[in-house]
Amino acid sequence: MSRLLITGGAGFIGANFVHYWLREHPQDLIVVLDVLTYAGNVANLAPARDAESLRFVHGDILDQALVEGLLQDHAIDTIVHFAAESHVDRSISGPDVFVDVNIGGTHSLLKAARAVWLSGSDGPLPNHRFHHVSTDEVYGSLGPDDPAFTETTPYAPNSPYAASKAASDHLVRSYQHTYGLATTMTNCSNNYGPYQFPEKLIPLLTVNLLAGKPLPIYGDGLNVRDWLYVDDHCRGIDQVLQNGSIGRTYNIGAENELTNLDLVHRLCGLMDRLFEEDDTLPDRYPAAPPSQGKKCGSSITHVRDRLGHDRRYAIDNTRIASELGYRSSVTFDQGLEKTIRWYLDNEEWWRSVMDESYRNWIDLNYGDGPVPTKSL
Repeated sequence: MSRLLITGGAGFIGANFVHYWLREHPQDLIVVLDVLTYAGNVANLAPARDAESLRFVHGDILDQALVEGLLQDHAIDTIVHFAAESHVDRSISGPDVFVDVNIGGTHSLLKAARAVWLSGSDGPLPNHRFHHVSTDEVYGSLGPDDPAFTETTPYAPNSPYAASKAASDHLVRSYQHTYGLATTMTNCSNNYGPYQFPEKLIPLLTVNLLAGKPLPIYGDGLNVRDWLYVDDHCRGIDQVLQNGSIGRTYNIGAENELTNLDLVHRLCGLMDRLFEEDDTLPDRYPAAPPSQGKKCGSSITHVRDRLGHDRRYAIDNTRIASELGYRSSVTFDQGLEKTIRWYLDNEEWWRSVMDESYRNWIDLNYGDGPVPTKSL
């Protein structure tokens, strides 16, 4: 039996990981620590609210005393660290919080783990684990013919978000090398799936389509990302926790490289089909293009490009595949349909999270072009 502290467990990937772990390891105790910023929502944990093995704590990873108390009071042996400011556009307009949370918050957790697990009165805790969840963005940008990122690709972060995650990665490595903290790390590609806040591309496109609003695509739309279904990501982390080597980094991707333009066309084609198959959707979403006799692709709108926009990311899965037997199990088209159907079935959730902070973000990023709005 393990006893896990999951930071950021009410956010997108964190909440999906909580549901995954409760399903796959029901005997384990989970303590979720989340400060509940705009992208963290206790409603994300609602399907697990009756789980006897789940505890929720509203608190900040920067509060080292709180974290130490949780590690001691719940006899935590594993930290899975998701908590982070994660949106590149927000990091460009306001980088300070990314430095505070992603660097300072990670360091606070590391200090707490060291104090309790390595320097406690009972001596070092055997079989502890600090798992740090990072991103492929720390590696920088690839050209169209460059090989995919491996775990030995030199770091070259190009945004304040990526730089803050790179710094946190280095801190985790330093605590393993210097103090002997048992750490592992994963660097993942772009995640998508249920509970993702509608500032990210797929949920943003989805809710805008349903509202009959423009589908904003940065620049020429030819930026490439590797798309990883969130449940596959959770399974990869599980395999690292169970069998990964201490001090080792594992990249987790899906080998689903798509341009943003290709992605939006696939999403539009899927939504057109779903409206054809379900005659309740036009009544529920009268402003959506199919309800107006139009194709969803007619709403695609190119907007000014993101500052410093990385051209391509791609993940080489060789290490995690060869050492741990990991492969993604969900194709992009399968995952996209699962995701879109989830948003259609959970309208109350996404309407509730699209509050003033979402509108302010839209105004900031699309202020001089066609602007999707909240008027749903």
